[in-house]
Amino acid sequence: MATRPPAERELRVQAHVAASPEAVWAVLGDVRRMRDFSPELVRMVALKPGGLRLGQWYLGVNRRGPVVWPTRSTVTDVDPGQLLAWDTATSGARWIWELVPEGEGTLVVHRRAVPRRLTLLTRLFAAAFLGGAAGHTDDLERDMARSVARLKEAVEGGRAPRDGL
Repeated sequence: MATRPPAERELRVQAHVAASPEAVWAVLGDVRRMRDFSPELVRMVALKPGGLRLGQWYLGVNRRGPVVWPTRSTVTDVDPGQLLAWDTATSGARWIWELVPEGEGTLVVHRRAVPRRLTLLTRLFAAAFLGGAAGHTDDLERDMARSVARLKEAVEGGRAPRDGL
């Protein structure tokens, strides 16, 4: 069995949020705020009518330093208060947010899986503009931790997540 390249490893970060899954979902499920949590995401735009729903397409505009690029994603799972996931056709990645009741709060788990392989376009783009796919994956893992921390702050503190972060 072949070993997956480091850039294709599953990324996982988690944190306990002192709020119910429904309260976390009220913030997470508003995809217009997704840019407030992700250091790399500039904007997420619905490409079909109907808001957040299974099968919805989103255009993501991403930025790392001076480099800006688009992505196209399709929502694959929406279970309010429990799960939100989308596949990014541009990269081959699947982005997953899981909300698990934990005591009087919620365990928020944020994962990035690569079900098949990163796309050739992603590997070439990362090599040319992002310091390589493995290095960008390391950056993404750090950014995911920041995303979860910002979500936690938004839910628990009730203020805009980018303030002071």
